[in-house]
Amino acid sequence: MSPFSCLRDCLWRGLERKKTLLAFCAVFLLGMVLGLCCFRAPAVFEYHFNLCDRFMSRVCYSDRSVVLIWFERTAGCTVVLALVLLGGIHIAGVALPAALLLYRAYTFGGSLGVFFTVYGGTGVLIVTVLYLPIHLLTDAVLLLAASVSCGRAAHFCFTRRELLELLLDFAVFAVLILAIYLLEALVLLAVFHPLGNLL
Repeated sequence: MSPFSCLRDCLWRGLERKKTLLAFCAVFLLGMVLGLCCFRAPAVFEYHFNLCDRFMSRVCYSDRSVVLIWFERTAGCTVVLALVLLGGIHIAGVALPAALLLYRAYTFGGSLGVFFTVYGGTGVLIVTVLYLPIHLLTDAVLLLAASVSCGRAAHFCFTRRELLELLLDFAVFAVLILAIYLLEALVLLAVFHPLGNLL
């Protein structure tokens, strides 16, 4: 099977479960709205502010190598992807992708609120050029992976064939994640980092 047919098959299995995908999208939208509505609350504002501050200092305006940032960001998201797909090894595990997507959406909404209200014009630039597009592309991949994971959960058995299919799905989605964060690294290099930070 060619890489392109693997990609097409994997994406098709995620898209064909329309009700599941819509349910996960609804969960994501709910989490994002909650984050936007609640980010000013004293109990959570500092948490969201720390997330934004860390993104600014460790990604946007860091003195570290862009390659190192790309590796860290890709590895972190790949771990989340692995957990989403592992939720499909048992029917009870489908709660895991939903919980992960809800958390990502909640922190996403809260972080958007902080970027726009605390950081002003700089926050708008970062959100528009970097944070929003990369986050949404990553979430689209994770939503598709969650849909594939739910499709597997009802019939998964620990056979060699099904384990290989699980690993193949992980590889396909991981390549997409790698490409998204490579795009982020190129934007960082073009807009935020001097060329000297390449290595």
